[in-house]
Amino acid sequence: MKPFMNHSNLKFFSSENNRLVTEPAAFDNLIPKFQLVFFHLSKTTEALNVEIPDFLYNQYNLRVLDLSHNNISGMFPSWLLKNNTRLEQLYLSENSFVGTLQLQDHPYPNMIELYISNNNMNSQIPKDICLIFPNLWFLRMANNGFTGCIPSCLGNISSLKMLDLSNNQLSTVKLEQLATILFLKLSNNNLGGKILTSTFNSSASEFLYLGGNNFWGQISDFSLYRGKAWTVLDLSNNQFSGILPRWFVNSAYLRVIDLSKNHFKGSIPRDFCKLDHLEYLDLSENNLSGYMPSCFSPPPLIHVHLSKNRLSGPLTYGFYNSSSLVTMDLRDNSFTGSIPNWIGKLSSLSVLVLRANHFDGELPVHLCLLEQLSILDVSQNHLSGPLPSCLGNLTLKENPQKALAYPGGYFQPWSMVEAYYDTMGPPLVESIFNLENHITLNSTEEVMEFTTKNMHYGYKGKILSCMSGIDLSNNNFGGAIPLEFGDLSEILSLNLSHNNLTGSIPATFSNLKQIESLDVSYNNLNGAIPPQLTRITTLEVFSVAHNNLSGMTPERKYQFGTFDESSYEGNHFLCGPPLRNNCSAEAVLSQPVPDDEQGDDGFIDMEFFYISFGVCYTVVVMTIAAVLYINPYWRRRWLYFIEDFIDTCYYFVVASFRKFSNFRG
Repeated sequence: MKPFMNHSNLKFFSSENNRLVTEPAAFDNLIPKFQLVFFHLSKTTEALNVEIPDFLYNQYNLRVLDLSHNNISGMFPSWLLKNNTRLEQLYLSENSFVGTLQLQDHPYPNMIELYISNNNMNSQIPKDICLIFPNLWFLRMANNGFTGCIPSCLGNISSLKMLDLSNNQLSTVKLEQLATILFLKLSNNNLGGKILTSTFNSSASEFLYLGGNNFWGQISDFSLYRGKAWTVLDLSNNQFSGILPRWFVNSAYLRVIDLSKNHFKGSIPRDFCKLDHLEYLDLSENNLSGYMPSCFSPPPLIHVHLSKNRLSGPLTYGFYNSSSLVTMDLRDNSFTGSIPNWIGKLSSLSVLVLRANHFDGELPVHLCLLEQLSILDVSQNHLSGPLPSCLGNLTLKENPQKALAYPGGYFQPWSMVEAYYDTMGPPLVESIFNLENHITLNSTEEVMEFTTKNMHYGYKGKILSCMSGIDLSNNNFGGAIPLEFGDLSEILSLNLSHNNLTGSIPATFSNLKQIESLDVSYNNLNGAIPPQLTRITTLEVFSVAHNNLSGMTPERKYQFGTFDESSYEGNHFLCGPPLRNNCSAEAVLSQPVPDDEQGDDGFIDMEFFYISFGVCYTVVVMTIAAVLYINPYWRRRWLYFIEDFIDTCYYFVVASFRKFSNFRG
């Protein structure tokens, strides 16, 4: 601040994304000639630990003070409030303040915004906070370690529009006394108890976030007057039970419903078809059953999560008109029938997860029309037929829209602009309006589970927007792997395991330059492993196990030098490290020949095995009966013959079974 110390008319100062350096020692405790109205110092890249600038001790006219995103440590700086009695907006979020929230004894009637989220503060919220800040509009203290009760008096502050105390350790609340607040977020605390009707019947509340607590009871029988202006209702990860509420439809503009991770049961009401403005629906991890209403198809719907329920029946025309749909997660249910062709008309669809259902039939080629598709998971179904070669045309491009579950909107307080008019007159430049903070209510990141590298991963936010993968495993797909799959140059994970695929591994797989996990195990693939695959340097997991592959394993260089025996096991004619089978001349001679040239040492089919065993058994029984019918002399002669015959059949059956077991094992 040295160059500005003598600027007596300086009122507004804004600095963001700069590198903070230490003031020269000669300027320590220097009193500046200016009195700031607005001071914004945020997101600094420091050479040393950032400290609150000394000159702020001598500022008495501040209206707006923003020191957020600086990693400032120490106790909460209550001294900032002592001198600046006109302070209206104080932003101290995203720092490292510790200890208790200690406030000054006298009130600050001008304070309308106080942000201290994302710090390391603890202990209880001061009981007199309502007396000290009687005219608050916005109070955000999320992501700290506050304990104890939430002061009920906050519901008596008529001006309070937003209260965010999420991600703390609070344990006591009287929700009905906070129901007058427009935006109430108490997610991820230790709160509990039965919800009262008055909590939902407030005329003021529009955004309610109670997820990640221990609230319980049935909310299906609450009466809600028509015209209630709900926008967001998040009751996820609690202990609610009963059937799904029908009174949601009384709120004409409800955009977000999240009732996931509760104990709701029964079917999805047809009344949900009236939610024409719904953008986000999450009913996952409940005990819901029955069919998906075919009329449910809100045009604005962006994300739908119905996973881990007991929903059944065909999809028919549910979501048919939801042209804005980005995420469809229906995994772990009991849906049946074929995957409908109309899914190909959902032009914005980026994530399609149908894993662990009972879908059958062929994989529709209409999925190839989804230009935004980047995650496709239809594993653990009963799909059959050939793999559509047109899937190789998918671009799998990054889509930031799939990472944002839903925006919460924002407020734009005009106190900053008013302060400028009061002190400076008309704005000299239009950019003064850009200094005003837009108060983001809540932007929730989307979370999606996808299996890759033999593990279940939850992808979130920016990582989800970059993720791409196709999982067709555990079905009955047959035929050859299309060569066009080698055109999926942006794919990170490809799983074709546990199917009935035949033919060879395409050499075009060497074009998958970004792939991290490639699994074609447990199929009927034959031929050699293409040596070109060693060009892929991004692989972390690779498996061709349990096929009919032959020849040498790929050269152990780059990533292929890290794969162990489990990547190749179960291929009887495959040799070379890391397998124990050496590629000697004897091993080469033992490789299988075409079916029409196989001799006695070829593969013995199970059907042939059963037929030969049945014939031997029948002959033995009939021969014994004949011998018993003939005279004693022939009986004795036949007994000796039968004894030799049984021994021969026994050794033939045992030898055949051992050879079959060795080949399969």
